[in-house]
Amino acid sequence: MALKRAMRSNTALETTNTTYVTNAQLQAMIDQGVTTALVARDANRSTNGDDSHNSGTGVRRTERTARECTYTDFLKCQPLNFKGTEGVAILSQWFERMESVFYISNCTVENQVKFSTCTLHSVALTWWNIHVKTVGHDAAYGMPWKTLMKMMTDKYCPRNEIKKLEIEIWDLKVKGTDLTGYTQRFQELALLCGRMFPEESDKIEKYVCGLPDMVHGSVVASKPKTMRDTVEIETELMDKKICTFAERQTESKRKFEDTSRNSQNQ
Repeated sequence: MALKRAMRSNTALETTNTTYVTNAQLQAMIDQGVTTALVARDANRSTNGDDSHNSGTGVRRTERTARECTYTDFLKCQPLNFKGTEGVAILSQWFERMESVFYISNCTVENQVKFSTCTLHSVALTWWNIHVKTVGHDAAYGMPWKTLMKMMTDKYCPRNEIKKLEIEIWDLKVKGTDLTGYTQRFQELALLCGRMFPEESDKIEKYVCGLPDMVHGSVVASKPKTMRDTVEIETELMDKKICTFAERQTESKRKFEDTSRNSQNQ
């Protein structure tokens, strides 16, 4: 009997010490544990240089590293070839096309001279190979693109030809409303007449001087900082002016036709 009483006593004691947990409390404990684990994981990744997740959020970032341009990528953008016998105009086009290809292909600064000189042929290639042998491979291919442009301009654009181009760009103005033709020719000449425009602001000032009066003042008032901004502003302004002029012509024509019909009816 004493043994049974002892067992009942122990059972009662165990029942008395039991702690009940509600479902809400249990869920709160689980959530707290998960949050702590996530914070610890993110802190560990940050320490190890892994920032593929935002700290404390677990949201994956979508950062991508641009792939470096290869020579095959460069050729896919169809750069022009240059032989050295085509004259000033073709050299200007070669410069323009090459800079477009650099941009489209994401060509790095370090590869610009290396890739562009692979498009040289005939006497231009011979000239380049002689230069490489003279200054060394590293010095030749390590020069900036602008330096190569100057070298080729000095080589394939005689001084008297450059003088003629400088006079042309100085007198260049928009003919009628042909802004596209004016802009294209100005940019071609500016590439070869670099000494006239030591700063971007000098080029912008000369370009704006050639614009027609209907947009000149508005472009100046806009104070563009780059050539690209200048071209966009004047193109937009000119389009508005042309549209307004066309609308006025249409309205005048309609009024004239109405007046003519009324006169005939009378």
